[in-house]
Amino acid sequence: MLKSQKMRSVAAEMDALKMGAGWTVGDLDKPQIFLQSTWGDSHPGSVHLNKYVKIAEDTLNGLGVKPAKYTTTDICDGIAQGHDGMNFSLLSREMICNMIEIQGTATPFDAGMFISSCDKAVPAHLMAIARLNMPSIVFTGGLMNSGPENLTLEQIGTFSVDLKKGMITEKEFKVKQHNACPSAGACAFMGTAATMQIMSEALGLALPGTSVMPATNEIMESEVKRAAEQLLVLLNKDIKPSDILTREAFENAVMVHAAVGGSSNVLLHLPAIAHEIGIEIDADIFDEIHRKVPFLTNIRPSGKYPGQYFWYAGGVPAIMESIKDHLHLDVMTVTGKTLGENLEEMKSNGYYEKNSEFLRRKNIDKESVIYPVSNPINDEGAIAVLKGNLAPQGAVIKHSAVDKKMHDVILKAKPFDSEEEAFDAIINNRIKPGDAVFIRYEGPRGTGMPEMFYTTEAIASNPELIDSVALITDGRFSGATRGPAVGHVSPEAVDGGPIALVKENDLIKIDIKNRRLDIVGVDGVQLESDEIDKILEIRKLEWVKPSFKNDKGVLKIYRKLAVSSFKGAYMD
Repeated sequence: MLKSQKMRSVAAEMDALKMGAGWTVGDLDKPQIFLQSTWGDSHPGSVHLNKYVKIAEDTLNGLGVKPAKYTTTDICDGIAQGHDGMNFSLLSREMICNMIEIQGTATPFDAGMFISSCDKAVPAHLMAIARLNMPSIVFTGGLMNSGPENLTLEQIGTFSVDLKKGMITEKEFKVKQHNACPSAGACAFMGTAATMQIMSEALGLALPGTSVMPATNEIMESEVKRAAEQLLVLLNKDIKPSDILTREAFENAVMVHAAVGGSSNVLLHLPAIAHEIGIEIDADIFDEIHRKVPFLTNIRPSGKYPGQYFWYAGGVPAIMESIKDHLHLDVMTVTGKTLGENLEEMKSNGYYEKNSEFLRRKNIDKESVIYPVSNPINDEGAIAVLKGNLAPQGAVIKHSAVDKKMHDVILKAKPFDSEEEAFDAIINNRIKPGDAVFIRYEGPRGTGMPEMFYTTEAIASNPELIDSVALITDGRFSGATRGPAVGHVSPEAVDGGPIALVKENDLIKIDIKNRRLDIVGVDGVQLESDEIDKILEIRKLEWVKPSFKNDKGVLKIYRKLAVSSFKGAYMD
């Protein structure tokens, strides 16, 4: 007997209450489907999702099951940038997941369909799917169009810095600003939203070829219908997330992440999703896999083309076909078939030919968007995990976006205890070539682990600084970040990690090849490692934990319960 039917015999008021909500007596006997979305007027990545919810609802009703619509709206990292709202971004993932757990547990359902698009919404859905462990399928809301001359949103940060420096006029800036988001959908570059859509497919929870579709393309309507139909197959076969989310599936997702040059925020999200299903995935696995899987995708912010070009070039199936020799092909997926079977089917069902028509019209070669394995953009994936006396647990750098001259370098520390202070110093030319800008107390247990996007853009947009200055933080970065940015430094400053002990003019060595991040000197003078250890011990005794201005409400709860960013920054 289905769970929904069993619970009807326990909760005597349930039938009456559902009929009060418009259900018929016949509806009560049907399999009951949890139709969850992050629809809302909050931003372009969610405002259009109700359209797909309605198609899914109609499809499911026509198949003889009863869907119930639930919404847990997400926020937008872009709208939260530059103010204290960004402190609530990462923790919103936890709250969305928790609310979905409440909704999906308090009311018994037999299967779930999850529709979302953006940075925290997709990982929250994936975490909730793992936690609820009922037959489930994901449909992602695709990417927005690019603007004139392929303008995409991540460029607005650069233009904003140019405006502050007087390099462009207010009128010129407004033209860019008003045309960067010309349609609904997630941001049109390989940021966290696009990367997490890709991860949902790479994990096997979304139908092949359905992530990062152009949100304005009519194919979205037929694909959401197909996903709703497939959910019934999962229900009838009782294929649960625990059958799909295996260690091998997570390793496949990390391999795809390497090949697409995905956002560093995925190092927060995949471990958190894996934790919900009882699997430990740490940052070292990312480093190990990124060393052997090549980076192939020429998509912004590190590449040339807007995000929708990736789908037209074949999307996730094309990437998986390219790195097929690395993948675990026998993993189960929501098709009810293995990954290997899916890839063979995609070659024969016309998927690639249909997608590539757009590139043909633009006179763009597919291999200029997704490079062949024989001629990769980089022999290694985009991410490196650094360790050393500055980051005993680790730190993350997207080395594909870092000039080679910064791969092995010694810099002078310029520490700041907030992003606002660091940004002001950069904009007002107090940071010089050869400096290492530190922003600390911005980890999960500090201010909630906000992004440092505007600060990285202030460095990256300055030709004097982009190849000579690093930004090092226990916070995180936008998926649009470029340049030498080292994040997720752990242990974080608020827990007394070494990043809290850094002082002005300490010498900081970044060695990407050997995966090292170390303090190697004091007051501009290099010292032996044992001398540095003794100095850090003394500084630790003198260190005083700071207080925080926003020490109430949900942020206080998150700060108290968050685990290390290297475990996924989930609440435990």
